[in-house]
Amino acid sequence: MQSRALEILVGLFVCLGVAAVFVLTFRVASLDAVGNGDGYRVTAMFENIGGLKAGSAVTLSGVKVGRVQGIAIDPDTFEAVATLYISKAYSTLPEDSSAKILTAGLLGEQYIGLEIGGAEEVLKEGSRIKSTQSALVLENLIGQFLTNMASRSNDAGNAAKQE
Repeated sequence: MQSRALEILVGLFVCLGVAAVFVLTFRVASLDAVGNGDGYRVTAMFENIGGLKAGSAVTLSGVKVGRVQGIAIDPDTFEAVATLYISKAYSTLPEDSSAKILTAGLLGEQYIGLEIGGAEEVLKEGSRIKSTQSALVLENLIGQFLTNMASRSNDAGNAAKQE
């Protein structure tokens, strides 16, 4: 009889563990603000989105105001088009607001930061954010740095040969 009670106790413990993992998964994914129908969608075009992905945060002054709902390629310009879902609580964002892709920390996840404009018209369902700044890709910066250093050392070597 005692082993049966122990088996039931272990079973309850396992069920609580699975439930805790389930709740933690939804908390970490922050699915509470995605697609709940209480907001609007706008698009923004970027030359390079880096590591931005669907589900990334959209922030305004460091406060999460929405999520990246989807990413696609524009067939005419071949630029990345990010669809942003913004909460209805922030329905007064000026139409000339800008968006830039930022990184949380040096190598952290990427998100979109909004900067407020001064227009009287506001963003609404289907609007497009015209002023955007693409992601800063660390690999590209390192490549440019190495290229510049190599050209400087070649220039210095050529100058020494001419003297």
